[in-house]
Amino acid sequence: MPLPKPPAQRASRLEASAYSATLTPSKPSARPAAPPSVAPAAAPAVLPTAEVLRLPTPTTPTPTSAKRAETGRPATREPAKAAAPKRTRKPAGAAKLFVVDTNVLMHDPMSLFRFEEHDIFLPMITLEELDGHKKGMTEVARNVRQVSRELDQLAASLKSSGVEEMSKGLLLSSTGHREAEGKLFFQTELIDAPLPQGLPQGKADNQILGVVQALKERHPGREVVLVSKDINMRIKARALGLPAEDYRNDKTLEDSDLLYTGVQALPSDFWDRHGKTMESWQQGGTTFYRISGPLVPTLLINELVYLEAPGATPLYAKVTEITGKSAVLRTLKDYGHQKHAVWGVTARNREQNFALNLLMDPECDFITLTGTAGTGKTLMTLAAALSQVFDDRRYSEIIVTRVTVPVGEDIGFLPGTEEEKMGPWMGALDDNLEVLAKGGSSAGEWGRAATNDLVRSKIKIKSLNFMRGRTFLNKFVIIDEAQNLTPKQMKTLITRAGPGTKIVCLGNLAQIDTPYLTEGSSGLTFAVDRFKGWAHSGHVTLARGERSRLADFASEVL
Repeated sequence: MPLPKPPAQRASRLEASAYSATLTPSKPSARPAAPPSVAPAAAPAVLPTAEVLRLPTPTTPTPTSAKRAETGRPATREPAKAAAPKRTRKPAGAAKLFVVDTNVLMHDPMSLFRFEEHDIFLPMITLEELDGHKKGMTEVARNVRQVSRELDQLAASLKSSGVEEMSKGLLLSSTGHREAEGKLFFQTELIDAPLPQGLPQGKADNQILGVVQALKERHPGREVVLVSKDINMRIKARALGLPAEDYRNDKTLEDSDLLYTGVQALPSDFWDRHGKTMESWQQGGTTFYRISGPLVPTLLINELVYLEAPGATPLYAKVTEITGKSAVLRTLKDYGHQKHAVWGVTARNREQNFALNLLMDPECDFITLTGTAGTGKTLMTLAAALSQVFDDRRYSEIIVTRVTVPVGEDIGFLPGTEEEKMGPWMGALDDNLEVLAKGGSSAGEWGRAATNDLVRSKIKIKSLNFMRGRTFLNKFVIIDEAQNLTPKQMKTLITRAGPGTKIVCLGNLAQIDTPYLTEGSSGLTFAVDRFKGWAHSGHVTLARGERSRLADFASEVL
């Protein structure tokens, strides 16, 4: 049978009203309808080509009506259920108008496209403040320049440069960001809104509050909200009766207690519930268990599990494979025993044993360790690095870096080279190297000095300021105090890894010193949440401190 000829001319596209009319379900009719095989179908005015979206019409016979037609009984017409799209735009009146403060754009240059179907209003004073912070090599200056480029691309999408065209709003999706369905409005005229007499009229924050007040009066049927990272700004707005919100899109988690811990306790009846369908085998001195059951959906790759029951042998294992409804558990090496010591360091608790198993695993390329002060994060990481550099020859050298954020007042510029400038920030590294060097006390004073020189020759201290564009080949990279990194800085560091490189991030989310960063928006939280379940990464939250009884008590009561 020959195929029909293709249409000679292209069909016209359907209007928006035609889509909505087609998708609207028809009302049920009490009068019986004719069978679908008898009733002729209405011919469309224009035959659509393959490029035109074909939507199901309400006249399409359903299986139920077709079955009734075959039996000869009249089929009652039921309302057709149109296939709704996954994401439908809300009604026009439900879209909010967000007035964005300058600090939001400085914090996240892509925040313009994070408001989904809602509209954005930028006061003129916001553009003035952006212009005043565009110079420099800081991250804030780079973010401001990126915002300016995005705004320039949006403004270039206008057909004309008139004020009337600008006042209609710019489509945020015109530059390729399809997730942004709203519009961007610039302040194109003078807005004079009366504020309380006590507020200085020349301050930028108060001018933005005046714009929010005026927009609220102009659009009484629409919700106008101020978005700011400045807490005092939000407090002043609420005191004036204006709705204000924090910018929450940068937060990976709203509650830090929901952060992935990397460790899961198995239920007490684990053997009883999974023993019948369990498979076990040994390979290279390691035992493997293949389990299936309701526990499998709750597991992640490289998640560490344990089962401790009184009177029974404890089980410490790692999830190595998840296939369908089954998972494979592999038992761990006991680094708490002296014969498995890593550079003279043994695990003192369960979480430290888990951490050492991840640190010594050559298949784990990215590891994150979090915990309070004194849990042994730096000591274990440095011991594992030295063991794999000198004993196993797995890596060529150790690279240590950290964020230079002072706890107190800054003491000014430091003299010397890059490594000498980073020296005062690496006090924790020196303290841990001193602990690790005590193991060779039998070699004498000269032996210890030679060992220290050899160890330090394999450790390079680098600054974060010069990481852009670098590639680390076959290196063991330690990022200390990673809780002070932003997600953008964390991405910059992790993407430096070349073939054969392992990156370990250490940090305490309760000790964040960087302004505008919280436990939910820290780069360390961002990395832990995004890397969970990857086959070549691992995470452990260390719970118990092992530094001293004084440090443990202080971390609990202070």
